[in-house]
Amino acid sequence: MNIFEELKARGLVFQTTDEEALVKALTEGQVSYYSGYDPTADSLHLGHLVPILVCRHLQKAGHKPYPLVGGATGLIGDPSFKDAERSLQTKDTVDGWVTKIQGQLSNFLDFENGDNKAVMTNNYDWFGSISFIDFLRDVGKYFTVNYMMSKESVKKRIETGISYTEFAYQIMQGFDFYELNRQYGVTLQIGGSDQWGNMTAGTELLRRKADKTGHVITVPLITDSTGKKFGKSEGNAVWLDADKTSPYEMYQFWLNVMDEDAVRFLKIFTFLSLDEIADIEKRFDNARHERLAQKILAREVVSLVHGEEAYQQALNITEQLFAGNIKALSAKDLKQGLSNVPNYAVQADDDLKLVELLVTAGVVSSKRQAREDVTNGAIYINGDRIQDLDYTLSDSDKIDDELTVIRRGKKKYSVLTF
Repeated sequence: MNIFEELKARGLVFQTTDEEALVKALTEGQVSYYSGYDPTADSLHLGHLVPILVCRHLQKAGHKPYPLVGGATGLIGDPSFKDAERSLQTKDTVDGWVTKIQGQLSNFLDFENGDNKAVMTNNYDWFGSISFIDFLRDVGKYFTVNYMMSKESVKKRIETGISYTEFAYQIMQGFDFYELNRQYGVTLQIGGSDQWGNMTAGTELLRRKADKTGHVITVPLITDSTGKKFGKSEGNAVWLDADKTSPYEMYQFWLNVMDEDAVRFLKIFTFLSLDEIADIEKRFDNARHERLAQKILAREVVSLVHGEEAYQQALNITEQLFAGNIKALSAKDLKQGLSNVPNYAVQADDDLKLVELLVTAGVVSSKRQAREDVTNGAIYINGDRIQDLDYTLSDSDKIDDELTVIRRGKKKYSVLTF
């Protein structure tokens, strides 16, 4: 199985320009390729991971990646399938985001070894020095307005309105391909399926301006079996930055994917061989309640994104919380594992008697309810059941002198911070 066949078997190919010519190029020699990432935030998210993984697969097969972060296009904004104009960011903000995203990309590709080591690029390097007149004369003349308006990303915005700024975006992305080809011999671009119009603008410019052939591979938009997509536009972003989505949160995300998606996601998001995944699928189907596929998926992706140590930490937090072993975890672990539960910062003048504090912290609505819960054994402090109505919190109840975990019933957690 050649690399292109493997990508297809994994569900990583949605569209290509000339598949026969592309396969020939990939099997006959080293191909230089790129994938672009606009700095629209200070971190990439799970939706970006798919083209990154395609880039890694290709590098492992001997081809040479030129990851691009759009220091220039990030100042403009891609209109592709957006309902409204993006808010323009300052150059300082975009530059900061460029640096962070370059750092994230460096975790996935090899920039150190071999004749196919990755080379980081930034399109501000060529856009920053080109004049508007030169750009119109040397690039704009190769695109007709009819051609540009035929793109789906533009069509969808004509009724609601699209600025010239965003209208011109496809030409800028096309020029990226041309420049990378001119400077580095890049002949293949990888991107999301929503980028098809922008990407083929690049192959068109290569053909018209340089009489060269460029190739395109788009990856599919990844959705779960209900049709829900990954990505920040849907309000359910899983970020690659550990400060925005902790390794524990990412672990839980993968652990909770539906059975119908688990094996498919193993093919897309991991580097386990297809034979290994077929074996996992057999064992998974024989005992789905054990969630083997989800556990392996969570292990592989968290280890890939954050490293083995972060995975082990996420696994330990999961196991200890499930067992109710709060005291076995550090304050740092608990901040990850309980980041989404109600949090109350204890004030210097708060009454630390448990009944009073349960009301003050919003764990219960009244003192009567607090007394009932304590008496009935429904209240736990750091995993220990407390049934003393006169119990008062002390320093010994503070984990690492930072926080106390209150549990009401089986699952309702609250965190007190000091």
